Amino acid sequence: MPEDRDAMRRLKKRAEFLAVAKGQRSARRGFVLQTLAVEDERAEPRCGFTVTKKVGNAVVRNRVRRRLREALRLEADRVARPGHDHVLIGRRESLELSFATLRADLVGAFAQARKTLSRRALAETSAPAASAETPAALPRGDETPGSAG
Repeated sequence: MPEDRDAMRRLKKRAEFLAVAKGQRSARRGFVLQTLAVEDERAEPRCGFTVTKKVGNAVVRNRVRRRLREALRLEADRVARPGHDHVLIGRRESLELSFATLRADLVGAFAQARKTLSRRALAETSAPAASAETPAALPRGDETPGSAG
């Protein structure tokens, strides 16, 4: 897979999957997309795939994983943004969806995650300005504790 230029780099270590799990979630019928913005905004996008045993036996899990991997490979140029890690958690329903629907859901999930992450980043940049005002509203040390009124 590394020789395939169209594919995204892969997440492989458990710690990487756990880190992405703390990020933004976007659920669809056939999968759940977890996305996390990484420190380096120019870092190549990476993606990991996971399918739990609850979905089915190894054959079923591998079919789910292969469908998700192929859908992402075809849409990677369109949806992947530098500086983000992604995890796709496969669901059994991804086998029942048409491949075109699966691809459309993938594009929609990435768009939703991107939108939410940009809103969250905007809120974080405006938060320091709001917190700069709050220390002035806090009582100073010259007030006696317990003398409220």
